[in-house]
Amino acid sequence: MANLRGIRMRIKSVESTRQITKSMKMVAAAKLRKTQNALGRLGDFADRSRGLLCALGTGETENPFLRPREEKRRVLYVLIVGNRGLCGTYNHSLLRYFEELRAQEERESLLYVVGRWGRDLIRDADRRFEISDSPDAREAQELTEELKKLYTEEGADEIVLVYQQFKSVLQQSPGSKTLLPLTLPEGEGEKDLIFEPDEKTVLDRLTELYLQSAVHAALLEARTGEHAARMTAMTAASDNTEELIGELTLELNHARQAAITTEISEIVGGAAAL
Repeated sequence: MANLRGIRMRIKSVESTRQITKSMKMVAAAKLRKTQNALGRLGDFADRSRGLLCALGTGETENPFLRPREEKRRVLYVLIVGNRGLCGTYNHSLLRYFEELRAQEERESLLYVVGRWGRDLIRDADRRFEISDSPDAREAQELTEELKKLYTEEGADEIVLVYQQFKSVLQQSPGSKTLLPLTLPEGEGEKDLIFEPDEKTVLDRLTELYLQSAVHAALLEARTGEHAARMTAMTAASDNTEELIGELTLELNHARQAAITTEISEIVGGAAAL
């Protein structure tokens, strides 16, 4: 009886775990759809903005974000981690990639961390930023303004975004992207355009919008990958609990059958003794 009670308690515990993992899977799936839709809409705007920038910014310009610097002495890494764990290797693989990237860096470097995960693991951050699970334009603007201020005040000569790049629901790959200075390929972009009030004003304003959209896209892509990784991890966890419950149920049936057999044997033995 003690063995039966122990197996029933284990089954009840695993069933509770299954409810939690299924709930987390549903929440992650809902957040994934939201960020994935936002990322798709933002991508269209970013492509259009890039085309206009290529048409405007391929020549000589006084814009500080488009003008390359002769010497890049200090680089700022913006590491975009997840807000929490329980998402497989998402955060740890990104951290390993960043550590390898920084180990190869010969210049002086700074580190900004975006996201709540890793406070105990990433202790050398120069500054931390918190963003929601579905970053909006306001959050992207606040972060962009901080990065632009650091760049224009020459606190950093290059700014690199490091985050998990979203490939598919089942695949995220750690990578990096240079945010500043902006580099635009020559010979691309839209031609025969008329700009009002003038090209310089449009270029300056469009550069601001493009920087914000680039930061926003990186935040959304990182969060999309986090939600996808968590949904995948919770799906695997739910499947494992189903399998474990099946094994425990089978073990319970065997134990119950053994107990019944024992009781019958005791009754038969007692009757024979009488």
